Amino acid sequence: MWISILGCSGGIGPGNRTTSILIDDDILLDAGSGVGDLELQQMSKIRHIFISHSHLDHIAFLPFLVDSIFSQIKTPIQVYGLPETIKALKDHIFNWTIWPDFSELPSKEKPVMQFNEMLPHTSIQIGERKITSIPVEHVVPGVGFCVQNEEGKNFAFSGDTATNDSLWQALNKLSSLDALMIESGYPDSMEDLSKLALHYTPARLADDLKKLKHTPHLLISHLKPGLETEIAEGLHNHLKEYDVTCIKSGDSIQL
Repeated sequence: MWISILGCSGGIGPGNRTTSILIDDDILLDAGSGVGDLELQQMSKIRHIFISHSHLDHIAFLPFLVDSIFSQIKTPIQVYGLPETIKALKDHIFNWTIWPDFSELPSKEKPVMQFNEMLPHTSIQIGERKITSIPVEHVVPGVGFCVQNEEGKNFAFSGDTATNDSLWQALNKLSSLDALMIESGYPDSMEDLSKLALHYTPARLADDLKKLKHTPHLLISHLKPGLETEIAEGLHNHLKEYDVTCIKSGDSIQL
């Protein structure tokens, strides 16, 4: 299983792309601005897109992706998300005002994109990979995802979240956890703001990791631009027992 980090930043700027992870060459977890760095041929291979929640930095390039490969699509791209997330996409993006509704183009009978509601704790089997949604705690309804391949390797992605129990309970049910991509959007000095925005700080992440029975490679994402050094220092101080990497756009991992 190849995991390509197209985007993982909490903002934009030179070298910064918002959240999007490519699994092998056909599955996308979120569709932030990192999608825009793919070649057209790479975009056309994507068949399944799992959206963690409705915030713009996680969905912004979904409309552009579908529009760019419209003429090359033979079967509909499948888009999965919570009912609330699918409703937000339909009401506020693919509504014929902000963007055409590609779930009705070129016709309702043969669209290039199909929406699929995916409830928490449910799984979708795609070839030899199983994708399971895990509820997390954010300011809008959100989930993380666990991707398991045919060899039993597990990669988990938290999406955006703050302190919760559901993520850790679900991960503890796995026989193993090889890599966990989890956010730490703010430094410890901005604890009050992190509570309002429902993002982890290094200290709060360290506290929640005590609930986890596995010791995966931690891939830290969603660092806010300009705060990366302070967040990284906090992670180093709090997570000495873990293998921790503050990932960047363009990184890749093989499991």
